[in-house]
Amino acid sequence: MVVAYILAIVKSGSERDVIEQLQKEDRVKEVSLVYGEYDVLIKVELGEISELSDFVLDKIRSIPAIERTTTLIVAS
Repeated sequence: MVVAYILAIVKSGSERDVIEQLQKEDRVKEVSLVYGEYDVLIKVELGEISELSDFVLDKIRSIPAIERTTTLIVAS
């Protein structure tokens, strides 16, 4: 299993809508509104590392209000 944290910057005022959309995805285990450089913290669990790129591109970055992401893969 692969665990990753995705930090997202979203359009101002759309944070709650983005969180609601992300919570519908089974592989998203936790979503938090955060303050600072990023707006939303997303914890995901995937079967294999090869699934991560497609997941980020197809599920996360496809949400129009998400402007930028940074992905952190858990090492241990």
